[in-house]
Amino acid sequence: MKTQVAIIGAGPAGLMLGHLLRAEGIDCLVIERQAPDYVLSRIRAGVLEQVTVGIMARLGLDARLRREGLVEAGFNLADGERLIRIDVQDLTGQTVVVYGQTEIQRDLMDAAPERGLEVVWEAADVALHDIEGDTPRVTYTKDGTNHEVSARFIVGCDGYHGPSRQAIPATVGRSFERVYPFGWLGILADVPPCHDELIYANHERGFALASMRSHTRSRYYVDVPLTEKVEDWSDARIWDELAVRLGPEAAANMTRGPSIEKSIAPLRSFVFEPMRHGSLLLCGDAAHIVPPTGAKGLNLAASDVHYAAEALVGWFKRHDADAVAGYSDKALARVWKSERFSWSLTKLMHRFPEDGPFERRMQVAELDYIATSRAAQQGIAENYVGLPV
Repeated sequence: MKTQVAIIGAGPAGLMLGHLLRAEGIDCLVIERQAPDYVLSRIRAGVLEQVTVGIMARLGLDARLRREGLVEAGFNLADGERLIRIDVQDLTGQTVVVYGQTEIQRDLMDAAPERGLEVVWEAADVALHDIEGDTPRVTYTKDGTNHEVSARFIVGCDGYHGPSRQAIPATVGRSFERVYPFGWLGILADVPPCHDELIYANHERGFALASMRSHTRSRYYVDVPLTEKVEDWSDARIWDELAVRLGPEAAANMTRGPSIEKSIAPLRSFVFEPMRHGSLLLCGDAAHIVPPTGAKGLNLAASDVHYAAEALVGWFKRHDADAVAGYSDKALARVWKSERFSWSLTKLMHRFPEDGPFERRMQVAELDYIATSRAAQQGIAENYVGLPV
């Protein structure tokens, strides 16, 4: 089989890119190793920057997002005693939208057949070949039969553990990584949120986050050591810990209920350079991971897709080789700024094992500065709503 662009991975990044290319008349095929139900079952964040909302609007796939998404004009930092509100709309003139990544995934999947976007599900043994030339190939096995796809470009949207990044020679690529000494224990429950905006809390017992998926579904987190096991945390224990860490105002408005999902997610900051080698481009988690503090993961993948689509359309429509050549530098410039924001907010709101009284005083001083400085709040707000693409 031949196509112009082979996309590895049918998560939001892969499907967004596929839809953008098909809208420009560019042939593409999306190859995914998991089944559709499995992909839809993955619980991820849902705070969308304008770049992500804009792509869905450009594709004409934002009807449900506009109908069901919660427009957020700000968010809050808590220090155990007070809420420091960051008025994002006042400070930047923009907002974010709370709309679960699962819902974005569903919208993209549902539209694929009618938009002519072909997706191969449950493709095993996916491998990339000849990426340094002009005729790269992807091989995979489906229902016991071997398949080969020839393309002009391959785009790896297959996550941190996928084969795309591994196809780049070790002599070419370089990784940068910071592994954090804790994970986020999350609980999803069908209860109304305790606040109408997100709360990031720094308490002497540790970090907590109060967020939501809708007016009736809430997502909460506490940080725990990596040695913790989710089965040791009953629902009651999590709710009790959240009530302490989020502070009295949030606790007074918290509705408790049975969990519908619990998990512990490790945190890391990771960047791989370059994001293009030969005829292979990387997007999303295949090239970078951010800690969930600040909700940059999906949005950073969306900005990659924006740049990748721009580059590939330039190549196929205008024969612009420079567009593809410049993809990595353009994408990485935004990646590193988003990494910086997620890293700095993680440092501000978490207690690290190696930190002592001095580091704690620095956190207190920083939060006090943010509480009283419009300039400090504006810098946070600009990064939270998403830097320009």
